[in-house]
This record gives sequence, C-alpha cells and structure tokens, in this order.
Amino acid sequence: MTIPHLVSVNVGLPKQIGLRRGRPVMSAIDKRPVPGSHRVEGVNVTGDEQADLRVHGGPDKAVYAYAAEDTAWWNGELGRDDLGPGMFGENLTTEGVDCTNAVIGEQWRIGTTLLEVCQPRQPCFKLGLHFEDPKMLKRFAQASRPGAYLRIIEPGDIQAGDAIEIVDVPAHGVTIRLVSDAILLDHGLAADAARAPELPGPLRDWLLERAADPNP
Repeated sequence: MTIPHLVSVNVGLPKQIGLRRGRPVMSAIDKRPVPGSHRVEGVNVTGDEQADLRVHGGPDKAVYAYAAEDTAWWNGELGRDDLGPGMFGENLTTEGVDCTNAVIGEQWRIGTTLLEVCQPRQPCFKLGLHFEDPKMLKRFAQASRPGAYLRIIEPGDIQAGDAIEIVDVPAHGVTIRLVSDAILLDHGLAADAARAPELPGPLRDWLLERAADPNP
C-alpha cells in the first residue's frame, strides 16, 4: 500500500496559451515541478500565480491538488504516455490520496502546513487550449476526476516527498466527486451536495438554488 505523499510541488506564471476569437488567452495552467521547500501562505504556493483572479485563486482556491493516479488514468484514456505532474494545472501532485473521493472539509497535514478540502475544480475552455483538444473540457467534466481545491488553515512549508496525513474527516460524507457531478452532470444531486457546511458560501448558495429548481 502506497503511503500518501506529495509527488511534486508545481508552480507557474501567467503566459499566453493560445487564441480565442482572435485574442490572446493568458493562463497559468502550465505548471511545472519545482525542487526544494516552498512556502504555502496567504492564497498561494510561493512562486505560483493566476491569470484571471475573477475565477481563479483566492482563499477557497488557494492550492489545487490532483492525484498521480488520475493522471495515469488520463494517459490511458487519451492514449498518451506524456502526461505527468502539473499537467492539469495542479500545485500538488499527490499519490496514495483519493482526491476525487476526498470529503469536503477534510483536513490534510503536509509538511508544516494544514490544508482543507473545500471544492472541486470546474474546468473552463483554457483546459482545452492547454491540451490542444477542444473536446477536453467535456471529457474532463464527464470523467468525474476534478481534483480538489484546498484552503490554507495553517501556513507552512512543503516539498516533494512529504507525507500527507489526513487528520480530520467530517461525518457528512459529501465528496469532491459528488459536488462536481452536482454542478456539471446532474443538478438533482445539488441538495445532497449542499449538505457540506465547509463549501464556499457562493457555491453552497448556488447548489441550494439548483436544489430548489434543478431546471432553471
């Protein structure tokens, strides 16, 4: 059995990744593994930035984690062998941790940091540009392997190889997968997904609205 740990810490800066309607598209989705210890505090991993702060970054999207096991699945699904750490724009590539079925509010101790699972990643068109595949956005949504955004509870330092200790798991059982599916695939799941009080307020309100009217 694999001991849960960090495979890599990945960072990136905004750069042009393509064109949309003739206009350059800026994104920091292209993140690369970096050696050594890195500070996690405020709303970021040191050395990492976001291009569009309207929809990326902030305390409820401070750190993005994606499992190496899910990346391996995508290699098989897409018939590729070149997808590795950081390819999905994640700051933390994990192994031995089921990011998809992590419970909202679950807390992870990594290095000297304490992080809390708070919401799934919702893909946008930039994922398709990054993969040079316009179908990737739909594929990602339907795969139900969204990865987990984490909020920083206690700042600290992390590096590749650090153990990941799951120190607290809420009893409500609402998972990253459930919330993602409620948003992207089936609004009928919204009421169940909204049971997690640790969800960001605006997202929980949206889910409650969908629960009241799943076909607005």
